[in-house]
Formats: sequence, structure tokens, C-alpha cells
Amino acid sequence: MCKRKVVSQLSLGLLLAALAFAMSAVCGAQTSKDSNQFSAILADIKTEALQLRHDAEDLKTFTHKNLSWESHATKVNEIKDHVNEAGKLLTKLDSARGTASLWQQEAIDHIAPLLKEIASSVQSTIEHFNQRPGLLRTGPYAEFADANYELASNSAEVISDYVEYGKSKAKSDELAAKLAVPEN
Repeated sequence: MCKRKVVSQLSLGLLLAALAFAMSAVCGAQTSKDSNQFSAILADIKTEALQLRHDAEDLKTFTHKNLSWESHATKVNEIKDHVNEAGKLLTKLDSARGTASLWQQEAIDHIAPLLKEIASSVQSTIEHFNQRPGLLRTGPYAEFADANYELASNSAEVISDYVEYGKSKAKSDELAAKLAVPEN
């Protein structure tokens, strides 16, 4: 009788362990599939990041030219708009985290701090511009413009790399399915 109880408990333990293993395999399989929604939003963020880099480069060159404060204001507002749009898209990306694969979740974790750093730098640029609109070619404003360009360039490159990785991975997955190559 005692033996049966031990065997029964052992069987139940093995059954629970097998069930847990099967569930982890199913959950792992679910998170390994890339989310098309995530990829589309990431591509939109890439577009914003590339436009942001272009406008930040323009602003950087503005600091070497004798342009009106209105030209600077227009460009700074364009940059702010790109940062705000990227922030909205990042929120959508974070909302899609539950359907994202592991590399896509890592992309969010890597991109979010970059975009927050740009937003902070752009905010500092705006504050400086508002306080000293007559000092647009020297000092802190020119340094902010340079920093914005560097941050925008780095972010655009990282985001572009993630987008390209996603495209390459999707192509690889498609070929693996076509050739019936087993997954790792």
C-alpha cells in the first residue's frame, strides 16, 4: 500500500514535470515566432529615425551658417515632431511586446533608452534656443546640435540594423520552411 502511494506520487510528479516541460516548449515556440505587427511598427520607427537624423544634420549645418532664428525654430520643431512620433511608435511597440519574439523584445529594450536620450537632448536644445535665440552659431546651442546629430545617427543605425535583421531572419525562416529544415 505504501509502495503504491510512493509510485503514485512519483508518477504524478513525473506527469507534472512533463506537463511543465511541454508548456515551456509551447510558450517558447510562441515567443520564437516574429510578430509582423512589431516588424511593421519597427519599420515606421526606422523611417522617423532616418528623418530625424536628416533634420538633425540640417540643424548642425545651420550652426555654421548665418541663418535667421526662424529657420532654426522651424528645424527644431521638425526634429521635435520626429522625436514625438518616434515616442508614440515606441509606445505601440511596447504594447506589442506580448506578441513579439525574444529578439524583438530585446530590440525594444535597446531602442527605448536611445530614443529617450534623444528626447532629452532635443528638449535641452529647445530650452537653450528659447532662452538665447540670438546665440545660434556658438556655445551650447552648437554643441546641442552636434549631440542631437550624433544621437540621431547612432539611433538610426541601430534601428536600421534591427529592421534588417528582422528581414533577414524572416527570409531565413521562409527558406527553412520551404526546405523543411528543422528549427534549432
